[in-house]
Amino acid sequence: MARLHAASFTLPAPWSEAEIAATLASPFNFALLRETGFLLGKVVAGEAELLTIAVGPAARRQGIGRALVEAFLVEAKARGAESAFLEVAENNPAARSVYAAAGFRQMGRRKGYYRGAGLVVDAILMGRAI
Repeated sequence: MARLHAASFTLPAPWSEAEIAATLASPFNFALLRETGFLLGKVVAGEAELLTIAVGPAARRQGIGRALVEAFLVEAKARGAESAFLEVAENNPAARSVYAAAGFRQMGRRKGYYRGAGLVVDAILMGRAI
């Protein structure tokens, strides 16, 4: 998963194997896996968070991300979530489009949240009811 994440991200910084393993060590967190993509999610106290999603560059625009987001909503509901939220880089229109198509709407903004490679990018907070 770390290799796929590194191939998918520069900003925010890709997650390491250790970060992914630590995330999955929590009983609140879960992974959804596809051959060319994955999603990490979390459900606590009725609220789901989409932690990260990665789809390999060669597999993009084939519906994999959308399928992972839909599977996330199903899994989150099964785990008792009533709402879901996520953060996405403002300069990632492809991801924002996938989330909007899944019913997520902008709820806020975190100024300068993502930093690296000489860039400072706001995070868009998106959410929806489940």
